[in-house]
Amino acid sequence: MFMDVFQAIVIGTVQGLTEFLPVSSSGHLVLVPELMGVSSSLAFDTVLHVGTLVAVIGYFWNDIVHMLGAFLSSLRDIPAGRFRRGIIEDPFKRLAWMVIIGTVPAGLAGVLFKDFFESLFSSLTAVGFFLLVTGFLLWGSENISRRVREKLPVEKLGVRESLIIGCAQALAIAPGISRSGATISAGLFLGFERELAARYSFLLSIPAILGAALIQIKDIGAGMDLLGASMVAGFAAAAVSGYIAIKFLLKLIKERDLYIFAYYCWALGIMILAAALI
Repeated sequence: MFMDVFQAIVIGTVQGLTEFLPVSSSGHLVLVPELMGVSSSLAFDTVLHVGTLVAVIGYFWNDIVHMLGAFLSSLRDIPAGRFRRGIIEDPFKRLAWMVIIGTVPAGLAGVLFKDFFESLFSSLTAVGFFLLVTGFLLWGSENISRRVREKLPVEKLGVRESLIIGCAQALAIAPGISRSGATISAGLFLGFERELAARYSFLLSIPAILGAALIQIKDIGAGMDLLGASMVAGFAAAAVSGYIAIKFLLKLIKERDLYIFAYYCWALGIMILAAALI
């Protein structure tokens, strides 16, 4: 059955929270509509992702403006031979270029392995298994981060590190592997400051979510004719809950650890695998 406005708000809230909390939004988007007995659609899922895009752009608006200005400035530096020095000296230039570089692996994976990743979304077993993987990534990265005394600042975020974190984001196309969980874990494994790992993860999500939404944007028109009010409600719920999730996780990662999310992913993954077997 199609969803009503209340159900759309519930699913939109789940999407907004799980897009940025390290527990896999794709896994929950497969699971929650099934538990509620409603059918989602590609158009509705796309609208929810646009809602989370609005959340992350809204939260990091000042950073994004500075990064865009720094990026354009770095392009002007190329003829003058100041490009490399500018990237080294200006953290916003560095972040802008490293977000672009970090986006490449997910873009390539989405194009080259599109059919493979899409096939996983119909498998509860795959969702359960990859949630367990997310749990191990979070648990392992926390253990590594606790042992690193001198955390790396943004000046140490280079092409190699951006590509490694970008590869983690590419793996998160699979349902059950959290995009934020995989990218934050990769940053912690590399020894970066905890807040920087989360901040870079969220900034890296912008081109990824935007690209996925643009590819699927043609489906939204048809969905609006059928689920207009529900899509608007889901969009608003995803935007608001996504903003709250970003603020919450940035505060939590500075003050506490991520073990609770690892335990959650393990528990949910085990329950899904058990349900799939039954």
